[in-house]
Amino acid sequence: MNIMLFHSTYGLRPAVHAAADRLRAAGHEVWTPDLFEGRTFDDIEKGMAFKDELGKDELLKRAILAAAPYSERGLVYAGFSLGAATAQTLALGDAKARGLLLLHGTSDIAENATVDELPVQLHVAEPDPFETDDWLSAWYLQMQRAGADVEVYRYAGAGHLYTDPDLDDYDAQAAESTWRTALGFLETL
Repeated sequence: MNIMLFHSTYGLRPAVHAAADRLRAAGHEVWTPDLFEGRTFDDIEKGMAFKDELGKDELLKRAILAAAPYSERGLVYAGFSLGAATAQTLALGDAKARGLLLLHGTSDIAENATVDELPVQLHVAEPDPFETDDWLSAWYLQMQRAGADVEVYRYAGAGHLYTDPDLDDYDAQAAESTWRTALGFLETL
């Protein structure tokens, strides 16, 4: 698979590179665009402030420009938290998208969004302050109405970005389970 992997609000940190290496070791071609142009953060509030300063439109523009040279190949869009939201937006707008792998995040869905049985897999903590139960239920139903084939995996007791070993949220068991399941998902596409 050709995978476009977007980073979280923390920026393009070592955990994103490690995830890309893991995907490459499984035989996938992976791109990790730096939407923050070299800026990384150790504090989520600073990362969110930078994202807000950058603006949603600029962030989306950067993501589209990063994916455009490869979209004809049929991309799997993937991302962490903010990157997952970005990946979702691009996948729902790309008729050639092969799949959507969401780690720790989702996004709003346009009312007129439609896809043709797009395979979608979401991995998220339970509970997650950014992905509440009510939000996830509504998101799931909206994705189903849009035509996506959705699988949701919840990880009890894990922190929001539980796959990043450099953060306090890290949960080794949940992270390994996520990667095992995600790699299986990618093999089915």
